[in-house]
Amino acid sequence: MCKKQFEKVEIISEHNQQKVLKAFIDSGVSESHFASTTGYGYGDRGREKLDEVFAKIFGAQDALVRSTIVSGTHALTVALFGILRPFDKVLSVTGKPYDTLNDVINSKNDFGCLNDFKIEFDYLEYNKNEKEYLTEIKNKMSKEKYKVIYIQRSRGYTLRDSLSVAKIKKIIDCAKNIDPNVIVMVDNCYGEFTEKDEPSEVGADLVVGSLIKNPGGGIARTGGYIAGKSDLIEKCACRLTCPGIGKEIGATLGINRELFMGIFNAPHAVAEALKTAVFTASVFEIMGYEVFPKSDDNRCDIVQSVVLRSREALINFCKGIQQGSPVDSFVSPEPWDMPGYEDQVIMAAGTFTLGSSIELSADGPLRDPYAVWVQGGLNFHTAQIGILFAAEKIINQ
Repeated sequence: MCKKQFEKVEIISEHNQQKVLKAFIDSGVSESHFASTTGYGYGDRGREKLDEVFAKIFGAQDALVRSTIVSGTHALTVALFGILRPFDKVLSVTGKPYDTLNDVINSKNDFGCLNDFKIEFDYLEYNKNEKEYLTEIKNKMSKEKYKVIYIQRSRGYTLRDSLSVAKIKKIIDCAKNIDPNVIVMVDNCYGEFTEKDEPSEVGADLVVGSLIKNPGGGIARTGGYIAGKSDLIEKCACRLTCPGIGKEIGATLGINRELFMGIFNAPHAVAEALKTAVFTASVFEIMGYEVFPKSDDNRCDIVQSVVLRSREALINFCKGIQQGSPVDSFVSPEPWDMPGYEDQVIMAAGTFTLGSSIELSADGPLRDPYAVWVQGGLNFHTAQIGILFAAEKIINQ
């Protein structure tokens, strides 16, 4: 069942691995770029070179790659606050963003969310009917002046399709035809290197992601990136540090080497995660469960959803994943009130880097339809064991 899909994954992986190698060669990466800096980090050649490598890989004018970006949500927040101003409006064309952005957009507390600065978010649910969907975007944009069109490439905690780069391009073309000055921002989390192109190569103005997901290759221990147009990157940098300083400071404290190694290893690590996702879909299709995407569908991110339909099945699935993990295999995960989420969430992740989504992990909110979202797998040979343990827990239940 998996063979044909695995062959597709290998073709994409080879293309992306060569793209990354070319970026390293063209940028002239050297041992000196791995040196550590302290204090203000003035003239950190490694920091500057890492930005250059990311920009080349993503087909962007510039990039901001920092270990001080603590998560994907933080990277998205930096980008949004960097490019938006009071009374600006944002149209999310993929519905409500991931749960952790709720308080960033509109918090009940006076913590400085976008709404506190009179910045409005509007939503349009993704529609699989392309003609209707693009017409809905046109109608929205004809009635309101939006500063930013926001696209979440991955599905988040929903069962909608993840967006391919080809679909993202159609959205970009549609939006730019209506307003050439609108900024298209893509949450690229979980999607990097799953296809031959990135959204920034087809017209996205900003792409944003986390280094403990795909582009960290399982080596980066923390960090995030923003890549895109130079003027927008400068604005984001001034929000991450402060106006007038931007990208010019920031000690790297010896972490450069692993960030370079991480992005170099990323295409291969993503291929292993994709194989794991295909295998997961195949196993649970055989067992009679509904899966998104199906085992033979094209993939635009590393996430695999399985609809388990009961609280007990969701908990047992995650316990099986944990049992098959290289770290903390003896731990039994339990649901908890995780900060930033509306419902209790259960997470299984026996990972070398805490919370790393490129390593095998599984999670889901305790709400109907009790679906689980599986992602990662540093190597397929061991990741499949975790999937089989999860299946065994369900069978025993």
